[in-house]
Amino acid sequence: MAKRLVHITVAGLASMMSALCLACDTTAATSHSRSHAAQPNPREINPLTGRSQVEKVRGGFMFTEGPLWISTKNVLLFCDFLTDTIYQLQPPATITVFRRPTGKSNALGLDPQGQLVASEGDTRRVSRTLSDGTIITVADRWQGKRLNSPNDNIIRSDGTIYFTDPPYGLPPGQTRELNFQGVFRVDPVGTLHLESTDFNRPNGATLSPDEKTLYVDDTADALIRKFPVRADGSLGPPTIFVASTGGGGDGMTVDHAGNLYVATDAGVKVYQPSGALWGTISLPETPSDCTFGDPDRKTLYITAKTSLYRVRLGG
Repeated sequence: MAKRLVHITVAGLASMMSALCLACDTTAATSHSRSHAAQPNPREINPLTGRSQVEKVRGGFMFTEGPLWISTKNVLLFCDFLTDTIYQLQPPATITVFRRPTGKSNALGLDPQGQLVASEGDTRRVSRTLSDGTIITVADRWQGKRLNSPNDNIIRSDGTIYFTDPPYGLPPGQTRELNFQGVFRVDPVGTLHLESTDFNRPNGATLSPDEKTLYVDDTADALIRKFPVRADGSLGPPTIFVASTGGGGDGMTVDHAGNLYVATDAGVKVYQPSGALWGTISLPETPSDCTFGDPDRKTLYITAKTSLYRVRLGG
């Protein structure tokens, strides 16, 4: 899903503090330098340390998916694709219908203009909702053949859309027209590009905070690949980021430190930028996706089969 993080770089903060210390005496400057160096690197902090207990926000759904935090409204959107509905959560617990029907949307994102981008399995397309409410098709065919059933999407700050296209949402009675399950890119002018056919069942996708890496997991092969993102948005050759998730792999998101949160059969697994595992957030149900929300972006919202959950992280 589109999962955006805004942060002040360590380099920018260090530059500002260095300028202030020019007016300090040598002893004070040395003291400040040692104090700054002693601060832990966010990449070295386990984000699961000090987290709260997992809280069930609401149950009773058919199959929840695609959570998306809308910071301008402080609300969470999420899909129940089996009932063809997008719901809106106004924290802490007010849930209302946002849209129905939805083309059985499975994932949601926001473009730079704040317009909703949806991966619609039933219509086999990626759509965009314009500011006047009109819904248009972003992509539905590759070289004249219909897509399988777009599943997840993530949007770069320049408007580039990356999406996965497994056959999971293929409507009954319809057949596949493509002989592969790809990872696609829609560039800012709207041209569709095929970026990868190396997946068995490509599913979740997300970008690193600096947008230089695209992560995509493969549900059937239970692994995660990462792609270098070139300046023009195209993808370089992938490498294996996680060789085995232990089972499954669905939606995913990242935090400000670049840690990767992946919905797996065992729960939400949290990986360091190096690929090492921090730990797992266990849930009563198998999770399908997750994203950060609330004004401070420290609450992880998790869709899991029939329910919506959340957990506060301490990092």
